[in-house]
Amino acid sequence: MGIFDSVKSMLGGSGGSSSGGRIDIQKRFTLERTAFTGTMAKFVVAKDHDHGGRLVGIKILDPEKVELFESRFRHLKKPSEGQIALKMHHPNVVETYEIGMSTKGQPILIMEFVAGPSMQNIIVQKQEHHVAGKRMMLIRSMCEALKYVHNQGFIHRDICPRNFILLPESEDVKLIDFGLTLPATPPFMVPGNRTGTPLYMSPEIVRRRPTDKRVDLFSLGVTFYCLIAFCHPWQGDVVSGRAALHHDTSPPKPLVDVCPNVDPSLARGVMQLMHPKVEERTPTIEQFIQRIAKVQSVYQNGAPSPELS
Repeated sequence: MGIFDSVKSMLGGSGGSSSGGRIDIQKRFTLERTAFTGTMAKFVVAKDHDHGGRLVGIKILDPEKVELFESRFRHLKKPSEGQIALKMHHPNVVETYEIGMSTKGQPILIMEFVAGPSMQNIIVQKQEHHVAGKRMMLIRSMCEALKYVHNQGFIHRDICPRNFILLPESEDVKLIDFGLTLPATPPFMVPGNRTGTPLYMSPEIVRRRPTDKRVDLFSLGVTFYCLIAFCHPWQGDVVSGRAALHHDTSPPKPLVDVCPNVDPSLARGVMQLMHPKVEERTPTIEQFIQRIAKVQSVYQNGAPSPELS
């Protein structure tokens, strides 16, 4: 089976355009700009003339790299990124409208376009004006996104600031990118699959140990820490993949030391999410949501905000 046939099979055959049909990008869309180019795909913003000129995002995947990643799960009949994305319908998860194959043989996903900015840019550039007074609401929205993904029976496996997009003029976010997402079933949780974003990667992934949904909780905890503190709990001079080796060999900087104004209960909750020992980590996203609900209720009743000013 060649790359084209293999990828077409992953997309779900050659039926309707919502699940694997041929899409002529040049004919159907007016390309506005390239938003980013990654290792496995590029993302372009375009006007969709088949739907009244609405603005969409088109994710164009590299067939060879998709084949390389998906081939390790072929005997398990893993759903493709597109098939997983089409299942997701939640206010805090980006909506995927259509999947298919371009006329050049590239797997593509057509999805809603969220103008941004990304949480990554906000954190790296320390853009406090985007999150001032909103951190608790943003944290809650990010939790709801992950709760939904987990309830759908999947592990996202690439939770990080880059994959949360802030809705303009809003206290809400959208979770994106299901390129590394796997079903939360035993065959997909065996040791050996070391994929993700290193600075947010849990020790069990780094050390090639068995995994479960708690890998996402670790990554979410690191993401929350960065959102609150505008710095990383471990990151020093090393910013490559080797940085992840510190996640279970040296303690993170306590959040309350870095941000003395943060609510102590929130800080403890974030630190518990990213505990290096999986058995001592917060076990479910629902438990963390319950914890921050108590924090939110205190400040909604008139107490000063727990956030940085």
